[in-house]
Amino acid sequence: MTADDSGAAPRDMDTEDDAVRDVPVDDPSGARNGSATHHAAASSNAAANGGADDGAGNPGAGNPGADNGDENNIAVRLEQLILGADRRYTPFQAARGAGVSMDLAARFWRAMGFADIGQVKALTEADVLALRRLSGLVEAGLLSEAMAIQVARSTGQTTARLADWQIDSFLEGLTEPQDSGLTRTEITYPLVELLLPELEEFLVYVWRRQLAAATGRVVRAQDDAEMVDRRLAVGFADLVGFTRLTRRLEEEELGELVEAFETTCSDLVAAHGGRLIKTLGDEVLFSADDAGIAAEIGLRLIETMTNDETMPELRVGIAFGTVTTRMGDVFGTTVNLASRLTSIAPKDTVLVDEAFAEELGRIGDAPVSEADAAAAEKAAAEGTGAPPPSYRFALQPMWQRPVRGLGVVEPWLLSRRNGQGTND
Repeated sequence: MTADDSGAAPRDMDTEDDAVRDVPVDDPSGARNGSATHHAAASSNAAANGGADDGAGNPGAGNPGADNGDENNIAVRLEQLILGADRRYTPFQAARGAGVSMDLAARFWRAMGFADIGQVKALTEADVLALRRLSGLVEAGLLSEAMAIQVARSTGQTTARLADWQIDSFLEGLTEPQDSGLTRTEITYPLVELLLPELEEFLVYVWRRQLAAATGRVVRAQDDAEMVDRRLAVGFADLVGFTRLTRRLEEEELGELVEAFETTCSDLVAAHGGRLIKTLGDEVLFSADDAGIAAEIGLRLIETMTNDETMPELRVGIAFGTVTTRMGDVFGTTVNLASRLTSIAPKDTVLVDEAFAEELGRIGDAPVSEADAAAAEKAAAEGTGAPPPSYRFALQPMWQRPVRGLGVVEPWLLSRRNGQGTND
């Protein structure tokens, strides 16, 4: 979304300025209403031009009579169905219609994850409206320009992955050629037409739910500093020998294993009150506000994977401390330490750092001293002492060792207290 070197408007700019300025700012759906009439017109234009663009905003990629003409035609119709409008504006026209500089428009566009498209007519009224809204937040002082760029980038990155997943995993399975004799391409359009409003409603619902949960966590922070730099438990779970598996398994089998691993981890982390930060194929990163929750998640992951014969061994490392959060991710020494603990953990075990062990003792989920706990249990059994506390976890100090960039650390082996099972 860049202007040409001269910065001059295209020749047809004057003929479309009125249309650009007339974009309704109070219609959240952009030009979606009446888009069905655009589909037919776009289909005729695409056919007359020998197909659609090449998918990157470059018109004329089709060739009259070419084999891919029908697919390009459907690609244009799908784009118009999803966007709710046809292509009308160049980036220069869109920026001018939104009342923003070309430089700021290009930065918003790139932050959302889209490639530069030169000065072709590839943008819709919805693009103009989005630029106007985002820049309006900056003009009103609600967001700084840097924050607006972060909003665009975080939204773009999150929804890009979501869209890829839905197309690769969801729509692909639903568009298998049917007995009707229709091709996958012919099935795709009516399927998307049916699913689009439902998926859109569901996306907004989940986003609002997640926003409410995140806001609740922030307002419960003890002070303003904790809203950015917070004390959290951060854990990594890593499949052992994954590189060897990639050489032994077929691609489809490997994909199914990774999907099963990510699904299991996501469900367990969410069910026990943690947050899945991200997945990295053979590794997941999660966090929890409470050390006891993180300990339960770590042990549950090990127990679940151990009972699944299709899964390789797992190792988990958890650390507790100050964490910086940015754009849904976590950073800092605590995160690095959790990663190092994971790399040195024995198979099917959970290693934690000293700060995590101390936090479990502070909240009463593990004894501060095993010797004191054993003495209390003995006194209670002999009837000479009060009943000992009911600890959930046990901690065993391991060997001290230097860790690159972090100095000497003392890992602790986390386990369930007295071999007690889980309470499902």
